[in-house]
Amino acid sequence: MTNTSRRRFLGGMAGGAAILTFGTQAPGFLQAAVHSGRSDSGRSEKILVVIELGGGNDGLNTIVPFTDDDYRKHRPKLALAANEVLKISDSHGFHPSLKGFAELLQNHQLSIVQGVGYDNPNRSHFESMDIWHTCQRKEENRSDGWLGRSLEQRGTSAGPDPAGLHLGGEKQPFALMSHRVRVPSIRSVEQFRLNGTDSQRFRDAVKELADARRSPDNDLLSFVQSSTSSAISASERIEAAGKSYKAAVPYPETDTGAKLETVAKLISSGLGTSVYYLQLDGFDTHSQQPDAHAGLLRQLGDALSAFVKDLTAQGHSDRVLTMCFSEFGRRVAENASEGTDHGTAGPVFLAGSQVKPGLIGKHPSLSDLTDGDLRHHTDFRQVYATVLEQWMGCDSQPILKGTYNPVEALALKN
Repeated sequence: MTNTSRRRFLGGMAGGAAILTFGTQAPGFLQAAVHSGRSDSGRSEKILVVIELGGGNDGLNTIVPFTDDDYRKHRPKLALAANEVLKISDSHGFHPSLKGFAELLQNHQLSIVQGVGYDNPNRSHFESMDIWHTCQRKEENRSDGWLGRSLEQRGTSAGPDPAGLHLGGEKQPFALMSHRVRVPSIRSVEQFRLNGTDSQRFRDAVKELADARRSPDNDLLSFVQSSTSSAISASERIEAAGKSYKAAVPYPETDTGAKLETVAKLISSGLGTSVYYLQLDGFDTHSQQPDAHAGLLRQLGDALSAFVKDLTAQGHSDRVLTMCFSEFGRRVAENASEGTDHGTAGPVFLAGSQVKPGLIGKHPSLSDLTDGDLRHHTDFRQVYATVLEQWMGCDSQPILKGTYNPVEALALKN
């Protein structure tokens, strides 16, 4: 290939460099930097969707122990009454804004793992979230995340699709960090697309590269050619899916609703991605909690309910599991500002057609506290072990840096 042709090709690449997030098999010297996504054969594989509830969700007013006298004693203003909650059992109920969760539970599509946390809890948002993301503490030299390690262990085959995907403009979560697997971040499905002019320009450049004579740096050029061809292929598939996809149910007009509709669209397009990650922030409710918390829970519940209904109608429900978690719960006692401060244990939610529905584990005691906080009884890595081993087919021990017994939260059909 002539120097002029090479410059023209790489110059054409500059205008659309973002599409290289769809890397395919790289030459040996580049494999550490870029790792491919799954091939089309990955379409039948299990998919994990993770929703991070940033700020520390108040688990006590999410899953409400409405018959507990200690609950009302510690929260004279914030406690929800029995006639307000959406009852799960004779003693516990959902926050009244979680009608979406109540519908999922009624349809046997929601598992509620109670009392989740970890030993020696940290009340810093950043440090606690990093612990959840990496399964390690600061002194353990953290360099990658649990989902990044899981994608490395599962391996990927040549193909155009990213193994994992982060939806949102926020900084990419530590959980997805990896030494060998590249996980792109996007704000919307439009970022996958190339317009007609760009697509033709790239096609012409790729053809020119394919017709070129071999040269000493052909390994690099072959890699760029392969990556670009894969990116165009993925873009066109998603473009076609975007035109043909029609949600089976209306999604709420919220940020979380839009992100989950995008995930459903990408799944329906046949994208081979196995992990999707999105965030819903705002749960740091130190003051005037009732309205803010109600709005956040409504956004979460309504969006997730629509997502699961849509996947069911599209025929994907048996292969998609959604997990919702927060870095910690809130303190048992309300503060003087009608809010709650940083606490410890809280619930984790698993949604889909292959969960064991209902409450998993006992609600933490409100009379046996540690410095005013709930005592956890389930380590969050036990929930991860469940997802990794029973859903994603991974060996959880090297990913979690230890052995943790799974919880009985899934009821797999196949």
